[in-house]
Amino acid sequence: MTRGRIDSVERAMSILSAFSSQRRRLSLTELAEETGLHKSTVSRQANSMLLYGFLTRDAEGRYGIGASVWRLGLIFRQDYQHGATIRPVLRDLVARTGETASFYVRAGEDRVCLYRENSPNLIRYHLEEGMRLPMDRGSVAMVLRRCAGEDVPRNVAFTPAGSVDMAGGRNPNIASVATPVFSPEGDLLGALAVSGLTTRFTSDRRAQALKWIEQHAAELRKTSPLTP
Repeated sequence: MTRGRIDSVERAMSILSAFSSQRRRLSLTELAEETGLHKSTVSRQANSMLLYGFLTRDAEGRYGIGASVWRLGLIFRQDYQHGATIRPVLRDLVARTGETASFYVRAGEDRVCLYRENSPNLIRYHLEEGMRLPMDRGSVAMVLRRCAGEDVPRNVAFTPAGSVDMAGGRNPNIASVATPVFSPEGDLLGALAVSGLTTRFTSDRRAQALKWIEQHAAELRKTSPLTP
């Protein structure tokens, strides 16, 4: 056991993190490949997770997310009731920019899209709520990492408000701007972002979008009832 950490819990978390909206059912072999664990280890861990409802297993032996995860997700959403405040902001940003607007929070070594409003354009950067993305690249990741006091690449430039304008950071075809959102008490709540195709979301348009997301973040900090 790593000091201060419990290996069996981390194995369970890695198994749950292997699933996504694109990979809803995974075989034992696929879970082992995704997690880097031995198949026998995954099998034993999965049996315990099946018992507590965190996994399901179909007739073909493929695993899926269980109802206990859904129950905990509902508890989180009930405790994190910021949608009524954040969604109007996202809709305003989409109306102004024509691009996809989103709000992320950090979840360990990933970031999770809690709220999003997709661009009305047929060709667009499309997001789904609940999507998990890595913390090693992208404007949102850089904003959240800096707020956590973590190192960021030296070539990443931040505005005085802690915002980032980045083209091709995570995907060479996508450009984005992101800014941190704080509570009135100064606690980090998450990151607000606008993302679009690099061919359409040009540097001039990103500069304007950056002003708008910083304005919204400032208003949220002054007037909103948001809490972590």
